[in-house]
Amino acid sequence: MFLFLVVALAVVVAAVTLAVVGGGEGRGALPEVAPERLRDPLPPDRPVGRADVDALRFPLAARGYRMADVDDALNRLGAELDERDARIADLESALAGARAAAHHAAMDKPHHGEEGRQ
Repeated sequence: MFLFLVVALAVVVAAVTLAVVGGGEGRGALPEVAPERLRDPLPPDRPVGRADVDALRFPLAARGYRMADVDDALNRLGAELDERDARIADLESALAGARAAAHHAAMDKPHHGEEGRQ
């Protein structure tokens, strides 16, 4: 009886092994499955907004999140933050220049009371 159980167990293990590695019926090995990728990519056609970041979900991998997906998202966010910081600096510089020009123009403009004295 013991010998029968050992042989039956060996047959079951062999059958499962052959099914997994592609034996029998010519089907071949199990098909390759593409790794799960980021399903909620950041929008490529517009700047990233707060709602985009809140909706961003990374797929889980064997040891947490896929590092490539996280790195891509962080690189994109970093680049957009750099662009926004540069744009803010340009606008602040333009505003300071416009204020200085307006102040200078106001200083050069004669006041109403001074026009009649000359």
